[in-house]
Amino acid sequence: MDTPDLPATRSGQRVLRMAIDALTARLNDLDTNFQAAVDSIIRTDGRLIVMGVGKSGHIARKLAATFASTGTPALFVHPTEAMHGDLGMIMQGDTVLALSQSGESDELRALLPMIRSRAKCIIALTGGMMSTLAKSATVTICTTVDQEACPHNLAPTTSTTVALTIGDALAIAVMEARGFTRAEYASVHPAGSLGRRLFLTVHDLMRTGDDIASLSGTATLGDAIAAITKARAGLACVTDLTGKLIGVLTDGDIRRAFLTSGPDAWSKGIEAMMTSNPATISGNPLAYDTLVAFERGDTRIGDIPVLSNDGHPIGVLALKDLVTNGIIPHE
Repeated sequence: MDTPDLPATRSGQRVLRMAIDALTARLNDLDTNFQAAVDSIIRTDGRLIVMGVGKSGHIARKLAATFASTGTPALFVHPTEAMHGDLGMIMQGDTVLALSQSGESDELRALLPMIRSRAKCIIALTGGMMSTLAKSATVTICTTVDQEACPHNLAPTTSTTVALTIGDALAIAVMEARGFTRAEYASVHPAGSLGRRLFLTVHDLMRTGDDIASLSGTATLGDAIAAITKARAGLACVTDLTGKLIGVLTDGDIRRAFLTSGPDAWSKGIEAMMTSNPATISGNPLAYDTLVAFERGDTRIGDIPVLSNDGHPIGVLALKDLVTNGIIPHE
């Protein structure tokens, strides 16, 4: 589909192209200084203090949240508030990540002597490589841009995109260097759909007891339909004489049985009409990690048996329960 040639569309494309070009120009700047910044953050005895004024302050606040959520204790300190008491939030041994496109923000410049007396390291993200901030920093990473996307070259746009992206790159590089695991990530994201995806396991959500329809292979189709109806289930688990799962009886299996045998299907044994080798779940994985099992080729079903270590059905995980509990978003 062709992109319409409209004034707003052309403007939007221009802004995106400028951001892409600016980021491409900065790729080769992620050199020894970038590595030094990562090493400094990892070696920090205290916290990472992220600072900035104006639009850089908004970016700094976001970066502090990103670092904190990926394994680096971090907080945002506003330079103006630091001059009125919040300087006490910067402790000996902390590392400061300071953002300023010009590197000459009055509030940051005024703070630099106090920051140097407290912080173990100052990392600057700035476009002013000869600025006061750059000269005061232990490590400086360049965020220079040729021009802002603003038609007047005034409103911080391209420069904030570059600062945000390089800051994110720094956070992820630190995260990977720390070996920050998925389990650790889950421990700091307990709420919302993300938290549910990272915490809720199959055993938390599976249906058990009277909500499972389980029958031996010798049971008739009539018995199976009655059991499925009573359990309000999407399928019946079919077991051998030892109680181990040998297949499942789905709605599709039932329809095919009636198409093949007509009314005589009611009295036939279900082992002959069941789906053998169905998708199953063993152990107690995260519920989110089971989504692939619901898309297993031609055996797609809305319910999956959960098995014990010895192959006995102990529960059924229903696709609709994953939706209800926010594991899968509603469409």
